[in-house]
Amino acid sequence: MELLDVVVTTVGGALAATAGVVVGGMLARRAQDRHWLRDRQLVAYQDLLREYATFSMILRRAHLGRTPWDYDWGAWSTALMSASLVAPSAVAAEIDRFGRAVHGLLDATAGVDTTTTPLSQSDFEQVMIAPARAHLDLVNAMRRSMGRQQRPLSVWLGGASGRPPHWRDAEVGGSSGHDDTASSAQAGTASRGDPGGR
Repeated sequence: MELLDVVVTTVGGALAATAGVVVGGMLARRAQDRHWLRDRQLVAYQDLLREYATFSMILRRAHLGRTPWDYDWGAWSTALMSASLVAPSAVAAEIDRFGRAVHGLLDATAGVDTTTTPLSQSDFEQVMIAPARAHLDLVNAMRRSMGRQQRPLSVWLGGASGRPPHWRDAEVGGSSGHDDTASSAQAGTASRGDPGGR
């Protein structure tokens, strides 16, 4: 009987130790996976926001300087797809809205020649309101996905939209930027390609 007790105790201890190692390994692997995904998300978000800032500044300079413009829309499409691939569903939905806002901006200005009939600074800032609002919603969704301690921003940062005094009035009709105004935005320059194939 004593031998049986010893065997049971020994086997039980070995099983418990093995289970502990397995569970610990699974938890460590999950933590590593979360860390890896978080890193990939951060890189993808940075790439997408950088591409938006790049082409929006190109547009702004073209209109204010009365010059032609061009942009590598392949980089924009890649940034959109890369961010959508690793983003959680809530952020992916905002990426889609943001992409549609940018596409609507360019569709609405397909016939504008920045060298002969460019928009004024105030007009350019006006037509950038819808993309800027979608940009703000996207940035806040990204911030929430990176950690609950991140507080939402109340004004947009970066890009070429500026801060026209009437932007809050334009936001009254769609406080969260989730309405269809994003996809019908008016804008200030001719599209020189296909921004994301949307």
